[in-house]
Amino acid sequence: MTENNGKLLSIKESEDTPNGKSALAIRNVRLFIAFRVFFNARFYYPVFTILFLDFGLTLEQFALLNAAWAASIVLLEVPSGALADTIGRRNLLVATGILMVIEIALLCFAPLGNPDLLFAIFLVNRVLSGAAEAAASGADEAIAYDTLKKEGDIRDWPRVLEKQMRIQSIAYIGAMSLGAAVYDPSLMQRLASALGMNVQLNQDITLRFPLYLTFIMAIMTLLTTLKLQEERPSVEFECSPSEDCGKSIVQAFKLTLQAGGWILKTPFALVLILAGLMFDNCIRMVVTLNSQYYRLINLPEASFGLIGSGFAMLGLVIPWLAYKLVMRHSPAYNLGVMAIVSTIGLFGITFFWPIIGLLPVALLSVVMYMGRFFQSHYLNRITASHQRATVLSFKGLSFNLAYGLIGVMYSVLLVFLRPQLAVSYPDLSHAGIENLVFIKSIGWFPWYFLLTLVALLAIARWQLQNTDVYKTPG
Repeated sequence: MTENNGKLLSIKESEDTPNGKSALAIRNVRLFIAFRVFFNARFYYPVFTILFLDFGLTLEQFALLNAAWAASIVLLEVPSGALADTIGRRNLLVATGILMVIEIALLCFAPLGNPDLLFAIFLVNRVLSGAAEAAASGADEAIAYDTLKKEGDIRDWPRVLEKQMRIQSIAYIGAMSLGAAVYDPSLMQRLASALGMNVQLNQDITLRFPLYLTFIMAIMTLLTTLKLQEERPSVEFECSPSEDCGKSIVQAFKLTLQAGGWILKTPFALVLILAGLMFDNCIRMVVTLNSQYYRLINLPEASFGLIGSGFAMLGLVIPWLAYKLVMRHSPAYNLGVMAIVSTIGLFGITFFWPIIGLLPVALLSVVMYMGRFFQSHYLNRITASHQRATVLSFKGLSFNLAYGLIGVMYSVLLVFLRPQLAVSYPDLSHAGIENLVFIKSIGWFPWYFLLTLVALLAIARWQLQNTDVYKTPG
């Protein structure tokens, strides 16, 4: 039997924990999976942009609201992770559930017809949504991983991730398909008539249907977090209801500084986070622009939700593939696989092939799934329990900062390209110029990726020259 086969056999044999339970028989592990599913199954995602516009907001306001969302995540990401390690992961996850309920309720009952009031309500929604994202980041993984470490076998964590990502993908497929369907007033009117219901439905009514469904998910998220169990945090200071929690905040920032120092002093952790943000910021920016890309490769807008559901089905397969890769191959090998697939995908989208242009987008979706799996597996493996949530939040913070930076860079690129193309093609309409600017801007992404990849390899060579951890499978 080869060494790798021996490793796989040992993982298989470890499905039963020392307590005689499988990993999925552990309460907190099951609740972690449920939390991820309910928190991320947001039925308004396939109609996200047009939902804001149909409420009466402008594109400029939509951009400002997304900036507020990103800013709230960046500002709260690390403090929330440190607080999770200080006051308890469960407490922070319960707060996440409460925030989600409030943010969705605001949109469910927001009045139409007053643009200023609407903008204010949506601004509060975006800030609360960002706060919920930040609060959840790291805390959910940390509580599940530490429970598995105590009650089971941490070697089962890749299996837990595989199961979680598969179930979440199934839920995402359902949310994308159903959310787009209930948003369509003509479809809902035909359904109501077929059921013998004497109601008149228009866009002002059906635009809230995806929100109502998401509100149900918000309630399920809160109920799930309330069922979590956690021992008191094993840190030097704990904040009880009768104590001054200001001291806990100070302790939280101490943990933040300690975790940051640990990352800088741990070469493999530093390279892991840098590699993750390199893939994430470039590919996530492309994914954000997908709807315009689909339009330019001659796909009807009605198909966008179905396309999103189709790509979500990759989540049923890719976690299994990623699990096999981490068990059989080294982190360096897996980085190489992601780099090759990303390069093919990024160059592929620059050709804007009609219909076939979906294939390179699918490759980029594969990389996103792999990246999330590899990051969670490798980073949890090397991080101590007492600062796990903080380190995971550092990861989220770095990813969002990088994403914000490439967003600014992309805006500058558009400002640079637009006047040049307007002069070169004076006969083109405004819409034609905008499409051409978009096409030219996409051509910059593969070169940006290759430049950052070279920088990463240089940093990795410098940081990891005295270790072979990146060569070890598992």
